[in-house]
Amino acid sequence: MVRLNRFSAPQRWGCTEFLNGYPEMALEQIEDGGIRLVGTFRFAASLAGDTTAMEDQFQIAIEVPRPFPREIPTVFETGERIPRSAEFHVNSDASLCLGSPIRLLSIIATSPTILGFTDRILVPFLFAVSESVNGRLSFPFGELPHGAPGALTDYQAMFGLKTRREAKLALQALSTRKRIANKRPCPCGCGLRLGKCPLRLKLNPFREAASRAWFAKEVRRVDGVSEQDLGTA
Repeated sequence: MVRLNRFSAPQRWGCTEFLNGYPEMALEQIEDGGIRLVGTFRFAASLAGDTTAMEDQFQIAIEVPRPFPREIPTVFETGERIPRSAEFHVNSDASLCLGSPIRLLSIIATSPTILGFTDRILVPFLFAVSESVNGRLSFPFGELPHGAPGALTDYQAMFGLKTRREAKLALQALSTRKRIANKRPCPCGCGLRLGKCPLRLKLNPFREAASRAWFAKEVRRVDGVSEQDLGTA
């Protein structure tokens, strides 16, 4: 592992701005060509309309993959303040479950820097966890079911579909070449081809956020969700 100075990582990622904003974090290079940001992540945040900011800090490691921003950073809380359980949205590999992957990619696309990722995704998550861990509020922004079921629930809402089963079919369409997917039955069950249904207008922008291979991987990830879950709204 090689420790870097703040100018060694891709400038488009905004590492300099991140390290200026979070000076207790350090920058390291990892084997796949990405970077790791490790150290004390100190932040202040508040609920909308609340003039008093809550301050807290966590020991974290942020692994930023080389394809960023078309792939999502992985975050680990290394100080063991957050209980290692699905209740607190910690994955089995001890990484934090920050939200449904497609929604995260959509947020990152609007601010494709590390600072944009931390300020728009990580800080709200850690704020919510801090409120819950400290017994003040239980996830004040609301929460989805943990893991793949929660992701499908969010995709259902994002795509404007009736069931999680339809959301999974929409993911399969996104993992297929557009001209081929448009010739197949629409995931919404209207009886039209996707290319003739307004749903295509909702799905097409997501094709810019990630590759077909990424969507195919997400389809495989949600395959473990039960048929009962897939059939419910």
